[in-house]
Amino acid sequence: MESQRTKPPPPPLPFSLLPVDENQKATEFRVFSISKPHMLAFHLAWLSLFSCFFSTFSIPPLLPIIRDDLKLTDADIGHAGIASFVGSIFSRLAMGPACDLFGPRIASATLSLLTAPIILATSLVSSPQSFILIRFLIGFSLANFVANQFWMSSMFSTNVVGLANGVAAGWANMGAGVTQLVMPFLYNILIKYFNIVPFTAWRVIFIVPATFQVITAITVLVYGQDLPTGNYKKVRTQYTKQTQKENLLGILFRGLRNYRGWILALTYGYCFGVELTTDNVIAQYFYDRFHVDLQLAGTIAASFGMANLFSRPIGGVISDKMGKRFGMRGRLWGLWVVQTVAGLLCVLLGRINSLWGSIVVMCGFSVFVQAASGLTFGVVPFVSQRSLGVIAGMTGSGGTVGAVVTQLLLFSGSKFSKQTSISLMGTMMIVCTLPITLIYFPQWGGMLCGPSFDPEKANEDYHLLE
Repeated sequence: MESQRTKPPPPPLPFSLLPVDENQKATEFRVFSISKPHMLAFHLAWLSLFSCFFSTFSIPPLLPIIRDDLKLTDADIGHAGIASFVGSIFSRLAMGPACDLFGPRIASATLSLLTAPIILATSLVSSPQSFILIRFLIGFSLANFVANQFWMSSMFSTNVVGLANGVAAGWANMGAGVTQLVMPFLYNILIKYFNIVPFTAWRVIFIVPATFQVITAITVLVYGQDLPTGNYKKVRTQYTKQTQKENLLGILFRGLRNYRGWILALTYGYCFGVELTTDNVIAQYFYDRFHVDLQLAGTIAASFGMANLFSRPIGGVISDKMGKRFGMRGRLWGLWVVQTVAGLLCVLLGRINSLWGSIVVMCGFSVFVQAASGLTFGVVPFVSQRSLGVIAGMTGSGGTVGAVVTQLLLFSGSKFSKQTSISLMGTMMIVCTLPITLIYFPQWGGMLCGPSFDPEKANEDYHLLE
């Protein structure tokens, strides 16, 4: 079980309106509050990552126009999609140790400011090669996901951390859906009311995502706070003192040798990775297969991403509820069941031949696959306290590795049709969820067996070892 020794709760910080635990982490999650430091950090974290998703996926809804302008082949489009994920793999791995060393606020804002000019440079691309390069570089911004989850795990206690992680990431992921609506809308506005030619209009509107990302980054720097008791430079707790003494390689090695992180990376590769792949192909899939217009295809694709408003948070809630009722075993069983159902719905999506049937199944699929992502990060905070950033980075990178592999095998000049590729993607989800059964915590147990010794006595020693 996940319970700890019974202790009287400490008084809340003088500047906090939320009850806290002995580590000053909030034990309640009030989504409509902006109280400092916990809930303000939550809103800054999700909004900053939202802008990164908005930017990264601002290109796919305009692909039919960009394709004609740059004379892109299907192979070019597939390679660009892969490139956008490859960039995220390396940046997510680096973001974990960066958060451990410098704090999520500095790490997140710095990355957003560095990638914003690249987003603006999308308006200057003139060849398939430069298009692929731009998508590769923009993908780096998705590493802010690691900072997002690290920040929430630093601010919220174990009884609500799954919910906090789920809502923060879920609301942020909506950026991938909102941009499917906004970018075609802005494109049509420029053509209809400003008489700008199509091949110029799509270039002009990339000013919007670049500016949005800069604004959110500055807001995080000015108003954010790394930890409940202050920023990394000022706080002198035992945890931060220990972290500051360790070098980057030491922190990284401790996380990389934890096999649970690798299994969660694989699992996340075939829930969030599948979500990323779907964001990349779904608008074009409906545009080409069912012959809907560009704006309707974008609207349908947006409904997939917009489900993150509630689906990923639901995953976090399920994880916390299952953890409270059944301990770690409940969290792991919940993850396996939800992700397996998502895989089955993905298989079905590729077999449906009607427009409305495909939309209905896609919506159900989106709820389950996004909830599985929330359930995954309901487990991550328990894997290692000392290398939390590395574990979060490994898991987050697993998501993009899964997207790269899936895109490369099934959606980059594959001999399969897109509908067949979607069904095969669902099969891969089901298979890659099975290793969850191998995750075992000595003090909490696993899916198929209980703890090996007293969880209360082992809890503290375990985290020191990790």
